[in-house]
Amino acid sequence: MKVVLVLSDALRDDVAKERMGYLEYLVETERGTRYSVRGELPTLSRPMYETVHTGLGVGDHGVVSNQIIRRSTVPNIFEEARKHGRTTAAAAYYWISELYNRAPFDPINDREVDDEALPIQHGRFYMEDSYPDKELFLTGAWLVRKFSPDYLLIHPMGMDYLGELYGADTREYRSHATHQDMVLANLIPEWLSLGYAVLVTGDHGMNSDHGHGGTTPDVRNVPLYIVPPAGGGKGETGETVSQLQIAPTLLRLLELPIPQTMKARPLA
Repeated sequence: MKVVLVLSDALRDDVAKERMGYLEYLVETERGTRYSVRGELPTLSRPMYETVHTGLGVGDHGVVSNQIIRRSTVPNIFEEARKHGRTTAAAAYYWISELYNRAPFDPINDREVDDEALPIQHGRFYMEDSYPDKELFLTGAWLVRKFSPDYLLIHPMGMDYLGELYGADTREYRSHATHQDMVLANLIPEWLSLGYAVLVTGDHGMNSDHGHGGTTPDVRNVPLYIVPPAGGGKGETGETVSQLQIAPTLLRLLELPIPQTMKARPLA
């Protein structure tokens, strides 16, 4: 099976449930499955990008803050996929390039890459937090049509940008979840028809103080939607799962071996 992971930066669990009507429709009709995720600590972006892709906490993968600028040093989804001959792609913030392709990021050479030797073979990376989510989603959709990757990461920054600008208890932040949901509603059916499983989650949440990084539920709890290509979801499970389970779940969906470093139970 092929997989698209949408890692929506700073997408809170409760906001997704209230505002993302299309994804919730897929859950309500049991075309998809919904979990709540208890995110790892600290609730910061770069550490959680690595956690989502390695199934490890920061004490094990070593990316303990946003200031750690280096390649991943442990088994991760991109490298495991490449090891087994799969095609990888990403439309994502440049920190993803630094974690899995090259560090530090070269804003000219690394912005667009098509290189079979890299862990992320087909990458389109942006540097501005305000980069429009719709443009990014369409770039991801283009990568699907152009390269048919086995694993595609789409990583929009809009929720994080608006949450830090206005705070989580605002129309700007909450309405943007609906905006992302509407864009996905126009893309997911095609991906499903092409045999992709689609997962949507967040790296961390957002609080009313325009930030994240702490331990409270508003910054720690994120959603996880899993939509298989042939239907047959479980609906709303009511379960809270660990963020460490996402990486082994991705590999299970990709039908790839799960490395011994990923000890959490896969969800699929």
